[in-house]
Amino acid sequence: MAQISRRGFLVGTGSAALLAGCQQTVIGNGVGSRGGAQIDARVQATQDFLFRRYPGTRDLSAKARGILYMPLVTEAGFGFGGAYGRGALLINGVTVDYYSAAKASIGFQIGAQQYAHALFFMTDQSLQDFRRAPGWNASADIRYATPGDGGSLGKETTELDSVIAFVFGQQGLMVGATLAGVKYTRIIP
Repeated sequence: MAQISRRGFLVGTGSAALLAGCQQTVIGNGVGSRGGAQIDARVQATQDFLFRRYPGTRDLSAKARGILYMPLVTEAGFGFGGAYGRGALLINGVTVDYYSAAKASIGFQIGAQQYAHALFFMTDQSLQDFRRAPGWNASADIRYATPGDGGSLGKETTELDSVIAFVFGQQGLMVGATLAGVKYTRIIP
């Protein structure tokens, strides 16, 4: 088990805070801002892109009890890393809550990337667990669907998996995008 020095911890958390601050500046989250309207517009554009590019996700969304769309997550790292993004939870096509997604990491990493993702909550219990948690952590019980699966997620997948994650639109210079260690927290835009 590797030990983290105080300086390393401060650099890592400082990098994540700086990344979050940059994201806040771009989107705007101040009192009287149009933060909610901006998030809603980005969520709608993301949903339209997802349904157009991966038609199978339309059927998946019809079966889901709720969907969390994170239109833009920015991730960067150089030894220490972090990621941040904001999105909205839709139930029956209506925004019910806004969430942020944050992640801090340490290890062999260098580069930056941006991507979008959607979490499809396939059961009432998984949706309730997510909404009741003060901060919900993505974990190993999420089933990942790749863009290749987007047109062919079968009945067995949607009946066996309570949360399905779909990561797409990846751009940048880091290898892979995973939601492991991402913490989702309800926000007021």
